[in-house]
Amino acid sequence: MKITLLVVGKTVTGYLKQGTDEYASRLSHYVPFEMVYINDIKKSRSLTEAQQKLAEGRQILSIIDNNDYVVLLDERGTERTSVDFSTYIQKRMASGVKRTVFVVGGPFGFSEEVYARANDKLSVSKMTFPHELVRVIFLEQLYRAFTILNHEPYHHV
Repeated sequence: MKITLLVVGKTVTGYLKQGTDEYASRLSHYVPFEMVYINDIKKSRSLTEAQQKLAEGRQILSIIDNNDYVVLLDERGTERTSVDFSTYIQKRMASGVKRTVFVVGGPFGFSEEVYARANDKLSVSKMTFPHELVRVIFLEQLYRAFTILNHEPYHHV
């Protein structure tokens, strides 16, 4: 199985880019992994929230294949412990799906079309974080899940 993290906008804050790059590199040891960036919407200040979500949603859906398993990182998603998340990843890998796509939306969330296409929603916290920070948090948890599955000492119970 390949894992893709699909995000709106580039990671530009130096220390967050460094963290994103570090965990993406570590993940490549365990699983085929890629980050796909969707460009920020041009002239977004002249758009309503709904128009911006719709435009971002079209871009997101253009990258997702019909056979992909799509998981939205969304505040209304299921919260999991790190161990539960590792079991979730293990089940995804055993499911036979060729690609699982985790999606971090833009500042206003997802369009209804993206919600309709999603197979699942996952919450990284009840707290709100900047989208660039969510990427690092999620990638660290994904890396942690693989170390748990491989019985490596990174995760301390």
